[in-house]
Amino acid sequence: MLQTLTDELLDECKECWQRFLKMRETDTSPDFFIDVKPHADLYHQKLITWQKEIETWIDQEKPKYMHKTQIRNAVDAMDQFVVQSFYQKTSKKRLYQSIQSVTYTLESLQRILQKDDLDD
Repeated sequence: MLQTLTDELLDECKECWQRFLKMRETDTSPDFFIDVKPHADLYHQKLITWQKEIETWIDQEKPKYMHKTQIRNAVDAMDQFVVQSFYQKTSKKRLYQSIQSVTYTLESLQRILQKDDLDD
């Protein structure tokens, strides 16, 4: 479950960047209640579930290089950039850096989880 959710969130990071570039390219604005809110709500729920699961996992496994603060920061950043990716006026540099930061955390976690699976 944890691995699957992490993979989904990583895919969404890539999608957010692509969505942002498409919005800029096509010069379109989404309808907040039709396009943005349902998508943001879906990922907000996934992030809450993922955060609870990963924090429980951190308490149990006590990984050396993954901490609850990193998880909270990643959840907060992703919550924001999922919405921001729909708007072309979002700062390109800031959005890119936020996505890169969360991607790094998710990929690090993936490596730790895969290593854990191999150790079993």
